[in-house]
Amino acid sequence: MTADPHHVARTVADLVHAGPPTLGTGRLVCIDGPAGSGKTTLAAALAELVPRAHVVHSDELLEGWRGLPGLAATVTRLLTPLAGGEPGRWRRWDWHADGWAESREVRPGGLLVLEGVGCWSPAIGHLVGVLVWLEADPGVRLARALERDGDYLRAHWDQWRTDESELFERYRTRSRADFVVRTD
Repeated sequence: MTADPHHVARTVADLVHAGPPTLGTGRLVCIDGPAGSGKTTLAAALAELVPRAHVVHSDELLEGWRGLPGLAATVTRLLTPLAGGEPGRWRRWDWHADGWAESREVRPGGLLVLEGVGCWSPAIGHLVGVLVWLEADPGVRLARALERDGDYLRAHWDQWRTDESELFERYRTRSRADFVVRTD
Protein backbone atom coordinates (compact mmCIF):
# COMPACT_ATOMS: atom_id res chain seq x y z
CA MET A 1 0.00 0.00 0.00
CA THR A 2 1.15 3.56 -0.63
CA ALA A 3 2.86 5.37 2.24
CA ASP A 4 0.79 8.55 1.92
CA PRO A 5 -0.66 8.83 5.44
CA HIS A 6 -3.92 10.45 4.28
CA HIS A 7 -4.55 7.70 1.73
CA VAL A 8 -3.78 4.99 4.29
CA ALA A 9 -5.96 6.75 6.89
CA ARG A 10 -8.91 6.83 4.48
CA THR A 11 -8.50 3.11 3.72
CA VAL A 12 -8.26 2.22 7.41
CA ALA A 13 -11.24 4.39 8.36
CA ASP A 14 -13.38 2.85 5.63
CA LEU A 15 -12.43 -0.67 6.67
CA VAL A 16 -12.93 -0.21 10.41
CA HIS A 17 -16.31 1.47 9.90
CA ALA A 18 -17.46 -1.20 7.44
CA GLY A 19 -17.10 -3.84 10.14
CA PRO A 20 -18.97 -4.26 13.40
CA PRO A 21 -17.90 -2.54 16.60
CA THR A 22 -15.15 -4.54 18.31
CA LEU A 23 -14.67 -2.51 21.48
CA GLY A 24 -18.09 -2.44 23.10
CA THR A 25 -20.01 0.08 20.99
CA GLY A 26 -16.74 1.53 19.71
CA ARG A 27 -14.05 0.50 17.31
CA LEU A 28 -10.31 0.01 17.73
CA VAL A 29 -7.47 0.54 15.29
CA CYS A 30 -3.93 -0.48 16.27
CA ILE A 31 -1.02 1.08 14.39
CA ASP A 32 2.07 -0.95 15.22
CA GLY A 33 5.58 -1.39 13.87
CA PRO A 34 9.14 -0.52 14.78
CA ALA A 35 10.21 2.88 16.10
CA GLY A 36 10.58 5.59 13.49
CA SER A 37 8.25 3.96 10.95
CA GLY A 38 5.59 6.72 10.97
CA LYS A 39 2.94 5.42 13.36
CA THR A 40 2.30 8.77 15.03
CA THR A 41 1.94 10.47 11.64
CA LEU A 42 -0.65 7.93 10.50
CA ALA A 43 -2.53 8.18 13.81
CA ALA A 44 -2.72 11.97 13.40
CA ALA A 45 -4.05 11.61 9.85
CA LEU A 46 -6.69 9.14 11.05
CA ALA A 47 -7.72 11.40 13.94
CA GLU A 48 -7.99 14.34 11.54
CA LEU A 49 -10.24 12.29 9.26
CA VAL A 50 -12.56 10.70 11.84
CA PRO A 51 -14.52 13.11 14.06
CA ARG A 52 -14.05 12.49 17.79
CA ALA A 53 -11.40 9.81 17.27
CA HIS A 54 -9.30 9.37 20.38
CA VAL A 55 -5.57 8.62 20.00
CA VAL A 56 -3.53 6.91 22.72
CA HIS A 57 0.24 6.71 22.20
CA SER A 58 1.68 3.52 23.65
CA ASP A 59 4.94 5.28 24.55
CA GLU A 60 2.90 7.00 27.26
CA LEU A 61 1.88 3.58 28.62
CA LEU A 62 5.43 2.23 28.92
CA GLU A 63 7.45 2.23 32.11
CA GLY A 64 10.48 3.82 30.47
CA TRP A 65 12.96 2.40 27.99
CA ARG A 66 12.63 -1.17 29.25
CA GLY A 67 8.84 -1.11 29.55
CA LEU A 68 7.88 -3.17 26.50
CA PRO A 69 7.42 -6.44 28.45
CA GLY A 70 4.65 -4.86 30.57
CA LEU A 71 2.87 -3.02 27.78
CA ALA A 72 0.43 -5.79 26.77
CA ALA A 73 -0.94 -6.00 30.32
CA THR A 74 -1.32 -2.20 30.51
CA VAL A 75 -3.17 -2.10 27.18
CA THR A 76 -5.43 -4.94 28.27
CA ARG A 77 -6.30 -3.05 31.48
CA LEU A 78 -7.18 0.02 29.38
CA LEU A 79 -9.33 -1.86 26.85
CA THR A 80 -11.21 -4.36 29.04
CA PRO A 81 -13.56 -1.79 30.61
CA LEU A 82 -14.13 -0.15 27.21
CA ALA A 83 -15.20 -3.51 25.78
CA GLY A 84 -17.81 -3.64 28.53
CA GLY A 85 -19.08 -0.12 27.87
CA GLU A 86 -17.22 1.51 30.77
CA PRO A 87 -14.46 4.17 30.62
CA GLY A 88 -10.91 2.88 30.32
CA ARG A 89 -8.11 4.43 32.37
CA TRP A 90 -4.34 4.56 32.17
CA ARG A 91 -1.43 6.38 33.76
CA ARG A 92 0.89 8.44 31.61
CA TRP A 93 4.63 7.81 31.79
CA ASP A 94 6.56 11.08 32.09
CA TRP A 95 9.78 10.50 30.16
CA HIS A 96 11.41 13.68 31.49
CA ALA A 97 10.65 12.93 35.14
CA ASP A 98 11.29 9.19 34.61
CA GLY A 99 8.15 8.23 36.49
CA TRP A 100 4.40 7.79 36.36
CA ALA A 101 2.33 10.96 36.06
CA GLU A 102 -1.40 11.68 35.96
CA SER A 103 -4.16 9.22 35.13
CA ARG A 104 -6.16 9.66 31.95
CA GLU A 105 -9.52 8.36 30.80
CA VAL A 106 -10.92 7.13 27.50
CA ARG A 107 -14.71 7.21 27.14
CA PRO A 108 -16.46 4.27 25.49
CA GLY A 109 -17.76 4.46 21.94
CA GLY A 110 -16.35 6.11 18.86
CA LEU A 111 -12.97 5.27 17.38
CA LEU A 112 -9.95 4.58 19.55
CA VAL A 113 -6.62 4.70 17.73
CA LEU A 114 -3.87 2.97 19.68
CA GLU A 115 -0.48 3.64 18.15
CA GLY A 116 3.05 2.72 19.03
CA VAL A 117 5.58 -0.06 19.24
CA GLY A 118 3.94 -3.13 20.73
CA CYS A 119 0.44 -1.67 21.02
CA TRP A 120 -1.01 -4.87 19.53
CA SER A 121 -0.76 -8.20 21.32
CA PRO A 122 -2.57 -11.52 21.02
CA ALA A 123 -4.35 -10.69 24.30
CA ILE A 124 -6.33 -7.91 22.61
CA GLY A 125 -6.52 -9.33 19.09
CA HIS A 126 -10.26 -10.02 19.39
CA LEU A 127 -10.92 -6.33 20.19
CA VAL A 128 -9.04 -4.89 17.20
CA GLY A 129 -11.03 -3.87 14.13
CA VAL A 130 -7.96 -3.09 12.03
CA LEU A 131 -4.27 -3.71 12.65
CA VAL A 132 -1.86 -1.65 10.54
CA TRP A 133 1.85 -2.50 10.42
CA LEU A 134 4.24 0.27 9.36
CA GLU A 135 7.86 -0.37 8.44
CA ALA A 136 10.86 1.31 6.91
CA ASP A 137 14.53 0.55 6.40
CA PRO A 138 16.29 0.28 9.80
CA GLY A 139 18.75 3.05 8.92
CA VAL A 140 15.94 5.41 7.96
CA ARG A 141 14.05 4.61 11.17
CA LEU A 142 17.10 5.18 13.39
CA ALA A 143 17.84 8.48 11.65
CA ARG A 144 14.25 9.61 12.24
CA ALA A 145 14.39 8.66 15.93
CA LEU A 146 17.74 10.36 16.54
CA GLU A 147 16.63 13.49 14.67
CA ARG A 148 13.50 13.63 16.83
CA ASP A 149 15.09 12.71 20.18
CA GLY A 150 18.78 13.57 19.88
CA ASP A 151 21.93 11.51 19.37
CA TYR A 152 22.60 11.38 23.12
CA LEU A 153 19.88 8.67 23.30
CA ARG A 154 21.60 6.38 20.77
CA ALA A 155 22.46 3.70 23.39
CA HIS A 156 18.81 3.59 24.48
CA TRP A 157 17.70 3.31 20.86
CA ASP A 158 20.13 0.46 20.21
CA GLN A 159 18.67 -1.54 23.11
CA TRP A 160 15.12 -0.54 22.18
CA ARG A 161 15.56 -1.89 18.65
CA THR A 162 16.62 -5.25 20.11
CA ASP A 163 13.67 -5.28 22.52
CA GLU A 164 11.11 -4.41 19.86
CA SER A 165 12.46 -7.04 17.46
CA GLU A 166 12.10 -9.72 20.14
CA LEU A 167 8.55 -8.59 20.92
CA PHE A 168 7.50 -8.56 17.26
CA GLU A 169 8.99 -11.99 16.69
CA ARG A 170 7.20 -13.42 19.72
CA TYR A 171 3.81 -11.91 18.75
CA ARG A 172 4.28 -12.29 14.96
CA THR A 173 2.64 -8.87 14.70
CA ARG A 174 3.52 -8.17 11.07
CA SER A 175 1.99 -11.41 9.83
CA ARG A 176 -1.26 -10.65 11.67
CA ALA A 177 -1.67 -7.13 10.21
CA ASP A 178 -4.55 -6.22 7.92
CA PHE A 179 -2.24 -3.78 6.09
CA VAL A 180 1.52 -3.55 5.76
CA VAL A 181 2.78 -0.12 4.74
CA ARG A 182 6.35 0.90 3.90
CA THR A 183 7.13 4.49 4.79
CA ASP A 184 10.59 4.90 3.30
